[in-house]
Amino acid sequence: MSGSAGRRAGLFSRRDRAVIAAASIAVLLVEMDWFALNLTLPVIARDFGTPATDLQWLVSGYMLTLGALMVVGGRAADIHGRRRVIVWGLTGFAVMSVVCGAAQNTVWLTAGRVVQGMTGALILPIAVAVVTSHFRDDRQGRAVGTVLAFSAVGTALGPFVGGVFAERVSWRAVFFLNVPFCVVAVVLMLRCVTESRDENAARGMDLPGALALAGSLTAIMLAVDQGAGWGWGSAATVLCFAAGGLLMCLFVAIERRTAEPLIDLSLLRNRPFVTVTAAGTVSNIVYCLVAVFSALYLEQARGLSPFESGLVFLALSAGGGAASLCSGHLARRWRAEALMAVGLVLSGAGLFVLTWVDSLPLYTAVFAVVGSGLGLGWALTNMATQSYVSTGRLAAASGLVLTSLVLWGAVAVSVAATVLEVLSGTVAGAASDGSAIEGVLRVAAVLAVAGAGLLVPRIRARAGTAPGESATKEPEASPGIR
Repeated sequence: MSGSAGRRAGLFSRRDRAVIAAASIAVLLVEMDWFALNLTLPVIARDFGTPATDLQWLVSGYMLTLGALMVVGGRAADIHGRRRVIVWGLTGFAVMSVVCGAAQNTVWLTAGRVVQGMTGALILPIAVAVVTSHFRDDRQGRAVGTVLAFSAVGTALGPFVGGVFAERVSWRAVFFLNVPFCVVAVVLMLRCVTESRDENAARGMDLPGALALAGSLTAIMLAVDQGAGWGWGSAATVLCFAAGGLLMCLFVAIERRTAEPLIDLSLLRNRPFVTVTAAGTVSNIVYCLVAVFSALYLEQARGLSPFESGLVFLALSAGGGAASLCSGHLARRWRAEALMAVGLVLSGAGLFVLTWVDSLPLYTAVFAVVGSGLGLGWALTNMATQSYVSTGRLAAASGLVLTSLVLWGAVAVSVAATVLEVLSGTVAGAASDGSAIEGVLRVAAVLAVAGAGLLVPRIRARAGTAPGESATKEPEASPGIR
């Protein structure tokens, strides 16, 4: 069958599948490494003879640099070439994985994780844009959905991989495992992906804007991450929040005056883009709360081992991955916003049920339902927002969306940790207080339903449009036209 005939039939050629595979491997690695270390921290602490509480920066440092630099990475890709930048990111990720795996002390390992997060910021926001720019027909939704399915799988697979390696092999193997996958992804990118960029952009980066934005997000995320330990009213926390706010104001002022802004501020006036991003952010907040507090519940309150907890988390992974994989097909029949609303309601209802379930097999089954609802939200947020931006800004818009998801997810987890301590009435025993954890998850369930409510006006506004319109972006689409 010829290439054109294959496209008419909606089929993927061998090259198309290679492009999807390269992007899928890339996002899976970044997401998996984010969550894999949570269950390995006690083992790392024992090897280095340090308290596990002193190793939280292995997770936080990665999150801070990843979240703060995704917009910068996305814009760099639009300017210098998406294939080129993601190959840089994958190469750097592999190198830093070796550095982390060979670490001889906690300072070495922490520094490696921080830099690894920087390289991840050159991968995560660009992978979706690579696929979006490659597929310019009705196969786009299915292709993006497949990539995002692997992203969801990586998120939920992380705790399982970390738990297995912590108990059965070595925590260092978690890092070394990345290297062959990075090599495969780089080879596929170089052989099968055609370079794409914003052809109308100047080749210079908005460096002042990039520094102001990265500084702002780093300060805000640092305050959120350390606020509970420092005290939410402490001078350090207040100073970080204030610095983040001032730098964000400076960033906006710079963007308004520069000829080539890092972020097209017209996106913030693009109501469909903002609405879908907000609802997707709520969905990801719920996902982060489920991932963190369900892990605490299973290990601390129910006494499961890291390996056993990881097995239960495979249900969340399976549900999220299956929903993401099907999202492209579903979006061809129904509007993305309506599907997101259904996913949020489904996950909220599942969470309510989850907090009343005692049987572990039933808990696992409901966990899969929750994962499917949240998987729809994750995939369709990235898919629908790409349909509301111009071709030249695909990666930058993806970076903006992912930054919102990561930043507010981190904020929610930190705030919820404080709420958990208040509900439990004790700091030391909060992590093992099953009733208090269930209370936090019930709040997350309410939040999921509220997120669905955000989409109702948008669903009504699009009642007369074709179902697949939000899932497939025409080449001439531009911000604010819909």
